[in-house]
Amino acid sequence: MKIAGLEIKGIVCNSKEVKKGFLFVAIKGNCQNGNLYIKEAAAKGASIVAVEKKLPQIKIPAEVKLLVVDDCRKFFAQATHKFYGAPSNKIKVVGITGTNGKTTISYLIEGMAKESGDDCGVIGTINYRFKGRIIVAKNTTPGPGQLQGLLRKMHMQKIKYCAMEVSSHALDQERVAGIDFSHAIFTNLTQDHLDYHKTEENYFLAKAKLFCALPPTARAIINNDDKYANRIKRLTKARILTYGIKNKSNVMAKKINFGMHSTEFSLVAPGINIRIKTKLVGRYNIYNILAAVSWGISEKLPILDIKSAIEKFKNVPGRLQRVNCSGGFSIFVDYAHTPDALFNVISALRPLVKGKIIVIFGCGGDRDKLKRPQMGKVVTELADYAVITSDNPRSENPAQIIKDIAQGIQKSNYCLVPGRYRAIRKGLSLINKGDCLLIAGKGHENFQILKNKVLKFNDRKVVRKCLELMR
Repeated sequence: MKIAGLEIKGIVCNSKEVKKGFLFVAIKGNCQNGNLYIKEAAAKGASIVAVEKKLPQIKIPAEVKLLVVDDCRKFFAQATHKFYGAPSNKIKVVGITGTNGKTTISYLIEGMAKESGDDCGVIGTINYRFKGRIIVAKNTTPGPGQLQGLLRKMHMQKIKYCAMEVSSHALDQERVAGIDFSHAIFTNLTQDHLDYHKTEENYFLAKAKLFCALPPTARAIINNDDKYANRIKRLTKARILTYGIKNKSNVMAKKINFGMHSTEFSLVAPGINIRIKTKLVGRYNIYNILAAVSWGISEKLPILDIKSAIEKFKNVPGRLQRVNCSGGFSIFVDYAHTPDALFNVISALRPLVKGKIIVIFGCGGDRDKLKRPQMGKVVTELADYAVITSDNPRSENPAQIIKDIAQGIQKSNYCLVPGRYRAIRKGLSLINKGDCLLIAGKGHENFQILKNKVLKFNDRKVVRKCLELMR
C-alpha cells in the first residue's frame, strides 16, 4: 500500500511498535500525546509521520515525510482499513450499539447465522471469536489495527458475517471509521459513561455517529420504544427497520408470558406470526431477541432457523446467569452496572420471585460518579434488601464509592460490606426458600481491580465456594 508516494509496511500509533518503513500516526489521546513520540518513531525507521498540524519545534530527519491530516484518529482508522484490504467490504458486518443488550444480541446473531448454515465472527465485551478461535477482549471494540486484522482473518477463513459490539468510546475515538457496516442496531440509551462524555447529549451524539455514517444501502435496526428512536431515524440515510413491544414496529413481540426459567411470546412481522419459547428471562431480553430477529429477517434467513436458534439458545456468560444450587432459592449473576440495567433485571425478576429479592452490587471506580446514588436508589426501591460492596474500585477508595452509592438511598433496607467475598457470604446467609439472590455488576469478569493490582475474582466461583463452606 502506498501513501504520499511511499510504500508502507505497517501503520501504528504506538511509537514502540514502529519498524522500518512504517507509517506512524501521532494521535493525541486522553493520557498520551503522540506528538511527543515523533522523534522516537523517526529514529526507529518510520518513513511517514502523520500529524494534525506542523510542529516547527519537532525536528525529524529529511528522509521522513511529514503528512498533515485533518483528524489523526479518523485517518489512522481509514488508512488501516485500506492497508488490510478493506475486509469489511467482503464480509457483512453488523454493528450493535446502545447502553444495554449489545453482548446478548451479538450472541443471538451468531446463533442465528450458524443455524442457517453460515459462520459468524463476534467482536465484543466478553471476547473476540471466530472458527473456534477465542481471543481475550481488552476493550469492547478494539483499536483500528487489531480490529481490521480480525476482520481480515475472518474474511480469509471465508466467514460470512461479523457481529460487532460498537462502544460509544470507539465511536468517539473513530476506531470504526472506514468500516462498511451492512447493518447497525440501536438498542437503547440511558445514563452511562458520563465520566468520559460529560453529558447524556454527548453520549447520544457518539452513539449516533454509527448511524450517520451508514450509506443508503445499509439497514438501520432501531428499538422503536426508546426515547431516542426518532432522532436516530432522522439522522440516518440507511433503510430503517424498527422493533418493539409497545409502539407499532416492523418486528414486534405480543402475548408475552414471563417465567423464572423461560419466556414465551408471539413474534409478529410482515408475513410472520409464530410462537417462540426462549430460555432468556425478562422483558429486556425480549428486546434483545427482537433486535437479532430483525437482523435475521433483513438477511432473509429462514424464519424456522431464526426460531430454532432462539429456542436452542441458553444464556450469555454473566447475563442473568443462573448458579445451580439446592435449597429452593435462586441465585443469578448479572453484568448490570447502570441504573437502567439494574431496574430492568430486578423488574424482570420481581413478578417471578415468591419470596425476597436480595441484591449484591457496587460501582466501578474511575467511572461515572453521577450514577452511583441513582443505582443505590434503584436497588433499594425495587429489591427487598441490598448488600452494597466493591465492584472494581481501581484507583479510588472503595469506602468512598460505597458512601456515594448510599447517598441516593432513602430507605433502611441495606448494609455496607466493602469486601466482595464477604458481601457474597452475607447475601447467601440472608436467603431462604423462595428467595432470589442477584449478584450484579461484574457478570462474566474473572478479575477485580484494586489500585494497581488485578486480582482473580469470579462471582460464580465465589458463590459455589461459599455454598460448599456453608454446607
